[in-house]
Amino acid sequence: MMFLTAGESHGQSLTAIISGYPSGVKIDEEYINEQLAKRQAGFGRGARMLIEKDKVKIISGVSKDISTGAPISIIIDNLDWKASHKRIENEGDILNPRPGHADLTGYFKYRALRIRDVIERSSARETVARVAVGAFAGLLLKQFGVSTAGFTEQIGDISIDLQSSPGAEMDSAKQEIFFDSVEKSMLRCPDAKAEEKMINLIKHAQSQGDTLGGVVRVISAGVVAGLGSYIQWDQRLDTRIAAAVMSIPSVKAVGLGAGFTSGKISGTRFHDEIFYEISRGFYRKQNNAGGVEGGMSNGQNIEVTAAIKPIPTTTAGLKTVNIKSKEMEISLKERSDVCAVPAISIIAAAVVNIELANAYQHKFGEDNIAEMIENFNNYKRYLENI
Repeated sequence: MMFLTAGESHGQSLTAIISGYPSGVKIDEEYINEQLAKRQAGFGRGARMLIEKDKVKIISGVSKDISTGAPISIIIDNLDWKASHKRIENEGDILNPRPGHADLTGYFKYRALRIRDVIERSSARETVARVAVGAFAGLLLKQFGVSTAGFTEQIGDISIDLQSSPGAEMDSAKQEIFFDSVEKSMLRCPDAKAEEKMINLIKHAQSQGDTLGGVVRVISAGVVAGLGSYIQWDQRLDTRIAAAVMSIPSVKAVGLGAGFTSGKISGTRFHDEIFYEISRGFYRKQNNAGGVEGGMSNGQNIEVTAAIKPIPTTTAGLKTVNIKSKEMEISLKERSDVCAVPAISIIAAAVVNIELANAYQHKFGEDNIAEMIENFNNYKRYLENI
């Protein structure tokens, strides 16, 4: 499955074309729109989220709610376009680039006529289209019992209690309870005490004209062992997942399982020892590997963490240099979020789903969902008889 997105932050719409999506998948438009709505939610989001009501329009590749195998094209309208396009067309040159944004480097690279042309495409608004594509991937993965969700693990210097996070031994019923608490949280945070502190921290940052980053974690449950490969570097499942998550604006580091704490743990404590029971087959009691060993899924949950930098657009502004006069100025102020960490947990879950869907197609077939399920069931029987 391949996809392209197009569109600008304040353009008429965002679009995506998905190629290679298998035929026969039931497409639930309501589910796709639910994912788009989750991306918009969260304490600390900017005023624009009150304007946009992101809804997907499926233009091709779906007939009577079933994928046909033809390229799927979608459109998501920008409701803010009517109010903003004339203002943007008539605005003067923006010459005070934001540190930490694509403004200056994009201006250099594309010999832009104005920074606005860089701002419009480099904006994180593009991720709306990717969340929609990720929802299509999620509908495919549901056919194989895979579910993915993201949550907030840290905002600023406030972290959740590690006991709040699901462990390797958490059964499906407890996982359901855990993620139900995430969905009910304004910050997608499973720890109510930490969430209260996070909200106060966001309020303080807003009062200071500042922004906040944090850490999100994505968990994919029900993933079969054997996806990905060690044969070539670009076929490794962790390579593809890490690249996809790193591509999200504001993500500065990606880890699997124990992530950046891995180097602090000795080998005998770090590696997930292997056990076996007839009733459950091979299993582990911890998941420091994040569900991936040797570039392949090992049957445990895929666990991905991403460190999120503070948003570059601050109302207080940062020191910068006027591109033409070379004089010191304060960076431009666009309408923006104070904290987008909860939204990024949704985006990260979407891009992880895209890579997992690709991995399932690579192993079990690309053309039709019935054929994929047949091959998958054969593979499951093979695993059960080892």
